[in-house]
Amino acid sequence: MYRLKILTVFFTYSLFFLPALLMAQDGRALYDKYCATCHGKNLEGGDGSSFIDAVWSYGDGKNAVFRNIKYGILNVGMPAWGSVMTDDDIRTLMGFIFDQENKSGVSPPPIAKEITTEDYKISVETVAEGLDTPWAIAFLDERHSLVTEKNGQLRFLIDDKLQPKPVANTPAVLNEGQGGLLDVAADPEYAQNGWVYLAYSHDLGTAKTGKSRSGAMTRIVRGKIKNNRWTSEQVIFEAPHEKYRTTRHHYGCRIVFDSEGYLYFSIGDRGAGDQAQDVAYPNGKLHRIHRDGKIPEDNPFVKDKNAIPSIFSYGHRNPQGLAFHPSTGELWETEHGPMGGDELNKPIMGLNYGWPEITYGINYNGDIISEFKEKPNMEQPVLHWTPSIAVCGIDFYKGGAFPKWENNLFVSALKYKQLARLVIEDNKVVKEEIILKNAGRVRDVGITNEGVIYMVLNRPGKILKLSPK
Repeated sequence: MYRLKILTVFFTYSLFFLPALLMAQDGRALYDKYCATCHGKNLEGGDGSSFIDAVWSYGDGKNAVFRNIKYGILNVGMPAWGSVMTDDDIRTLMGFIFDQENKSGVSPPPIAKEITTEDYKISVETVAEGLDTPWAIAFLDERHSLVTEKNGQLRFLIDDKLQPKPVANTPAVLNEGQGGLLDVAADPEYAQNGWVYLAYSHDLGTAKTGKSRSGAMTRIVRGKIKNNRWTSEQVIFEAPHEKYRTTRHHYGCRIVFDSEGYLYFSIGDRGAGDQAQDVAYPNGKLHRIHRDGKIPEDNPFVKDKNAIPSIFSYGHRNPQGLAFHPSTGELWETEHGPMGGDELNKPIMGLNYGWPEITYGINYNGDIISEFKEKPNMEQPVLHWTPSIAVCGIDFYKGGAFPKWENNLFVSALKYKQLARLVIEDNKVVKEEIILKNAGRVRDVGITNEGVIYMVLNRPGKILKLSPK
């Protein structure tokens, strides 16, 4: 009876733990075969990065790591292993790597308090933390700025101190998927009129539609803040309700103003790429309106009775970066591609930027979206990032804090967790410098009139301030 009990315990142990042991051994064997030469026998790094230093330079989520292994990171010399490993092999390998990382007990390094760039030594200060997926920052004056949180909260920073109470009475947002409270912008004449603009995901509500999943679309409103309360709200853009979609991703959205006071904003394709090519739909477009919501008479599609009259340009996937060049006044835009093909564009009124007819990316499952990278009457990006860095908010440098960087474009990236500085000459990117990396997913970058740089981070939800050392 005693022997039977021992055998039963052994069998039970084997049933539950042997597959895990075999998987670990298979993961070790796969690692030794395909990874150890570059990443070190004990995952300590070599020609490739370490897996046990808690730093993931090209995306740390399971989906990102899976795609990096399967499809490679060709611009840094990492080959695609999908042709020699099955998907199950890749998952087994990932399990081994993540297990070894956990066993190492290493935590991500703290954010550096000082960084050295090619031109300057910079002080890095955390001015706000504990935010719930902060999305954007807008500067009202030298002392006051506003930060949006995806959950719908609008928060003041006063003298670089986060105020504990959010602004009351802000519009209800659909905080679901990629939706929520997105961009915030101050009117060019804010000191005189007090207008603040918000972009957010607006849903029609299940009760209204009678559907189990209500339609939603990006909406733009403006209002004034008095005694920490949102007042005087005006809706300045709302798409026709029949154009709303039940998907919960690719809302865009950024808001910027040109030197004449026109307001520009972006809406992502909302997961319907074909609609980005159809001017009867608002999604997959850049839009241009007056600050009170009226449509400019010279917009390119105002005479097309079937078109959305606010459309400025079309064929965009998910634009989350807009900025005007301080010297030339030209509009620049960044947008998320699929797997590969993030883009930097210089949008021009009425032109087609190709999505999804042309793209430098492929689908997340490896399928081909389009065989074409270019077609007649479709514009090419100034720059594309392949693989994707998950490019996000942008801003041109202005101000006196770092004079050597005047007119350089600062570009944020979520997946690559970086802030980069691009030098642009004759509409070409001639140089790129990574300013800060691995502090968190960089959602937005904003630059004050004095030239101080602010970074909006997700995971962790923080605001960083970069100023001269």
